[in-house]
Amino acid sequence: MNTKYDVVVVGGGHAGVEAAHAVYRNGLSCALVSFSYKTIGQMSCNPAIGGLGKSHLVREVDAMGGIMAQATDISGIQYRTLNTRKGNAVQALRVQCDRELYKKGIQDILKKTDIDIIEGEVVDLISNQDIVSGVLLSDNREIIGKKTILTTGTFLNGIMYTGQDKIQGGRVGEEASIPLSKKLYNLKLPMGRLKTGTPARIKMSSLDLSVMAEQKGEMPTPWMAISKQPTEHKKQLSCYITRTNKTTHKIIQKNIHLSAMYSGNISGIGPRYCPSIEDKVFKFESKDSHQIFIEPEGINKDLVYPNGISTSLPKTAQEDFIYSILGMENSLIEEYGYAVEYDFIDPRSIKPSMETKFFKNFYLAGQINGTTGYEEAAAQGLMAGANAANSIKQKEPLILERSEAYIGVLIDDLTTHGVTEPYRMFTSRAEHRLMLSQNNAEQRLLKIAQRADLVSTKRADNFDAKEKIYQKYLETKILNKKIKTYTNLNNEQIELKEKTSIGTVLKRTDVSKENIIKILETKNSDLHLLNRAMVEIKYSGYIDKQKREVAKNKKQNLKEIPLNIKYSSITGLSNEVKEKLNKSLPTTIGAAARIEGVTPAAINLILVHIKKAELQSLNA
Repeated sequence: MNTKYDVVVVGGGHAGVEAAHAVYRNGLSCALVSFSYKTIGQMSCNPAIGGLGKSHLVREVDAMGGIMAQATDISGIQYRTLNTRKGNAVQALRVQCDRELYKKGIQDILKKTDIDIIEGEVVDLISNQDIVSGVLLSDNREIIGKKTILTTGTFLNGIMYTGQDKIQGGRVGEEASIPLSKKLYNLKLPMGRLKTGTPARIKMSSLDLSVMAEQKGEMPTPWMAISKQPTEHKKQLSCYITRTNKTTHKIIQKNIHLSAMYSGNISGIGPRYCPSIEDKVFKFESKDSHQIFIEPEGINKDLVYPNGISTSLPKTAQEDFIYSILGMENSLIEEYGYAVEYDFIDPRSIKPSMETKFFKNFYLAGQINGTTGYEEAAAQGLMAGANAANSIKQKEPLILERSEAYIGVLIDDLTTHGVTEPYRMFTSRAEHRLMLSQNNAEQRLLKIAQRADLVSTKRADNFDAKEKIYQKYLETKILNKKIKTYTNLNNEQIELKEKTSIGTVLKRTDVSKENIIKILETKNSDLHLLNRAMVEIKYSGYIDKQKREVAKNKKQNLKEIPLNIKYSSITGLSNEVKEKLNKSLPTTIGAAARIEGVTPAAINLILVHIKKAELQSLNA
């Protein structure tokens, strides 16, 4: 077995597989170390990809050559676009997946690469002072790498709680990574504990779906991937909705002191936007019920994921409250819910390239950086793998700006602000979100990915060909064709003062899409071109304004802060600001400006200090 590689990736979850595949696309050798080959690509929690803020990340990963979206389409059993009543920029595709098919999809993609998959437990880093050069396995094998990427998910000193019962592990049936966690603590790294949880898994055949609200998928069925799609969709299944009730809440309130979260057993903070059912009942006492989404685990799987009742209550209490829910009275529970508490490293200790500030050649990605969610993990893994490869090739780090991608927002938030709770992506986190639709990820990122050796020349050429078709469509159908009347959303005929191009008419907010389709005699094969044109033209004024704002601020924001800067010597900075800057160690003025409490006046003082230091250096 080969034991020397360009890059060693630890962990076979969503971050790890994207990191390894990014290294492979760069033409470098890679080892992926995992406890077990059969769990690579495993969906630990809910069997779904995408959703609000998250589909944007998935599409961006896909635009940069990643594999999450492809595996989603290989396994997708229900597709739904969320936020359809809101603007295009915040609409999001969510895909329910067949859990086993998703994992198989990831593994099949990896089989087509030359990535070496090594089964084993990493117990130590091979390091010399401040440089990491690989990992040591529990059987004393050394796996050497020019770069090492750690993507341990919830396994770093993971403990699972069901009531008062606790088991070491990051997922049911799998061991925790204890020795590696101890090693990191011994290095005096800035670490903490976070918590996440999962609901019971229940046999679908034991549920009375007839009393629940059926939720069908979207028709026509879309795709998550823009890169490569299967020939046809898998069998599409319905989800169902039921609700908790007053009886459910009384049972939970009666037993809440036995929940691991409320008994004091867990110190880690859980995700605010994915709370346990105990949290919901405790914090929203006035609410009589909470929604539960019954999500199938797979096509031929008699199992559902009841999204909305994550819990760490004892097994008997779980049974009692589940039996009280409409349609779930005869539930057969196959696996009980549990909370998992795990170690993470303060993400302010990593650079925007995902390399750690405390070790050279050592990168972190995924939940170890304090995030929650498959999509956030995949995005970090992609960037860690890309930057490890860039460093080996002696290329500049690949850093995406906040105005370029949600990936840029994610990494900037983590490295600048850190986390006080598990971080998840929302469209509201992006100040330039009008420019960052889930549908324009290729237009924003594909050329950047090509320069970083993340996508093939063939794919880039195909993209160019598609863009030429679109531009021709714009010129011949939208910009040049003129009309004197159109139908508005109220089905009223609007007379224009003079013949006007459809492109100009589409800037109005009351235009009926169906009317334009009729005027242009649009074929089904051209609908995607018209949809894109209508969105881009409608929002063009707002987007141009945001672009001007970005350009105005870009020069100052990109100004680098010297690594040896001493904030303590800058007269005028408050002690609070000095403390925050020393904790975050921002690498640019833009990053410093986004730290809570760092005022514009403080930024001016830092800029003056840097300028003075530069002049002194020139005159020395």
